[in-house]
Amino acid sequence: MNKRVMTAIAGLSLTAGLLGSAWAPAGAQTGTAGEATVATAAPKPPKGARAVVQVSPNPTTERGQEVTITGHCGGGKGLKAVVAGIDLKNPVLQNIRIVKDDPKGFVAKATLSPRIGNGVGPVFVDCGGEAGVTLLVTHV
Repeated sequence: MNKRVMTAIAGLSLTAGLLGSAWAPAGAQTGTAGEATVATAAPKPPKGARAVVQVSPNPTTERGQEVTITGHCGGGKGLKAVVAGIDLKNPVLQNIRIVKDDPKGFVAKATLSPRIGNGVGPVFVDCGGEAGVTLLVTHV
């Protein structure tokens, strides 16, 4: 993965964290009974960050467990790479295999590292022009 893709992935992680922490007050208004209601639909993600990714099972429960990474490329050219975790020397997922690189619906398989512990970490996808991120929870 080149430096430009890694920079985009780092930016996506930061943006996802900032949006998640500030999202509710910006898009909510008070209803008649005091409950929060959404005033408008969520805005479309910025160009370059429109891929959607899911990991199943999530949370994972066993070291060495196989997981399936699915999603779509949000206008990108097709699944090019999957990266899990921040530390590339000690990856969260190993033996990552792209099974189907279709931009309208991709599939990849991987196994959870035998050295992983309990925690939460990002799973990034590079779709050739669009990137996406989700969180993987581990309870081992």
